[in-house]
Amino acid sequence: MIGAYLALFLLMLLAGIPIYLTMGVTGALMFGSDGSLLAYAQKLVDELNSSTLIAVPYFVIAATFMERGGVARALIEAAEAWIGRVHGGLGLVAVLSCTIFAAMCGSSVATAIAMGTILVPAMIRGGYDRPFAAGIVGASGTLGILVPPSLAFVVYGVLADVSIPKLFLAGVVPGLLQAALLAIYILWVSRGRGYKSEASLDLRQKAARTVRAVPALGVPVLVLGGLYGGIVTLTESAALSAVVAILLSLFVYRGLRPGQLLPVMALSVRNAAAIMIIIAVALAFGHWITETGIANKAVALIEAWGVQGWQFLIAINLILLLLGMFLEVYSVMLLMVPILLPLLAPLGIDPLHFGVVIVINMEIALLTPPVGLNLFVIANISNTPLAQVVRGTAPFVVLMLVLLVALTYIPAISLWFPMWVMGR
Repeated sequence: MIGAYLALFLLMLLAGIPIYLTMGVTGALMFGSDGSLLAYAQKLVDELNSSTLIAVPYFVIAATFMERGGVARALIEAAEAWIGRVHGGLGLVAVLSCTIFAAMCGSSVATAIAMGTILVPAMIRGGYDRPFAAGIVGASGTLGILVPPSLAFVVYGVLADVSIPKLFLAGVVPGLLQAALLAIYILWVSRGRGYKSEASLDLRQKAARTVRAVPALGVPVLVLGGLYGGIVTLTESAALSAVVAILLSLFVYRGLRPGQLLPVMALSVRNAAAIMIIIAVALAFGHWITETGIANKAVALIEAWGVQGWQFLIAINLILLLLGMFLEVYSVMLLMVPILLPLLAPLGIDPLHFGVVIVINMEIALLTPPVGLNLFVIANISNTPLAQVVRGTAPFVVLMLVLLVALTYIPAISLWFPMWVMGR
């Protein structure tokens, strides 16, 4: 019977049916094998009854308002004032602005849209090769799910029952390393091609732009400082970020009018509801995996084959990279985490470290065709053919693969900071 359920699951997945429906139908059939779906409905409700999950819609609201509220322009102008004149200045501005913006919204797509709308046309006007400009913003935008607060880490933390504040901290050093790698490559290419802005600002103009960006720069300090200072919980920090994003969008940067508050809020709630449904179905699916004994059989098989942790990580990275080419980021996470989680302890793999490895894989998935969302976002907002965007992001994908290998086999890169701040 279990084999029939798995066959149905794989058949629906290969047929292109959305992952939440695939998981939902399989779970409903399993739970409803006695002719009643009451147990399944109760399980879904139970999974949604989580104080941690309440943080998800707040982070989505914050990301939506940050993207549309004029916050991005203030950050870009401040960064450009100080580093815009160096070789590749606009490219470096993109990396720095995306890193800071990611620390506010937790969404890669929102980061790519907010920054790409302004920066890709600016780089093209400044003489940058169009694929290179698109690749810079596409790759930098992926930092949205690595730099805390990250919605991807929230989802993984809920699925794996891992401390989300620790996951946020685990993403700090990898996020800074990725930003540094991107910046070094941009600087190297720009020197060779002569990309340099001729614009110059005096100290007063630089100070004015910096002061204007201060409210935006204060968001990650306020939200993350409150969280790690023990002043607010994760859910409260998410709610705080949403409130601050709305206030900045309406009254400080005025990218939105008061009349747009309800439509943007409705869009945010709709996006959050879609994520919450997928999470609930995935958690129920994970419960089914546990109850049927599939996980225990997989552990026994791995032990019988003598698989080592490093071999397992190679295989999982390859699988995740492959799935990332065809499935959306959260679909891959919600599909794989419930299956893989029981295998980590027998192989001596820290679930905190594994969470960072998964998120790096998902960053790369955002840049790999045919389904990489950042590719389509950048192509759409910059009127650049998709093939050119893919060509522009290819060197950055190589850099991120190097980072993935380092993070996979040197766990201390992602683990030392949360251990130093919060202990084990």
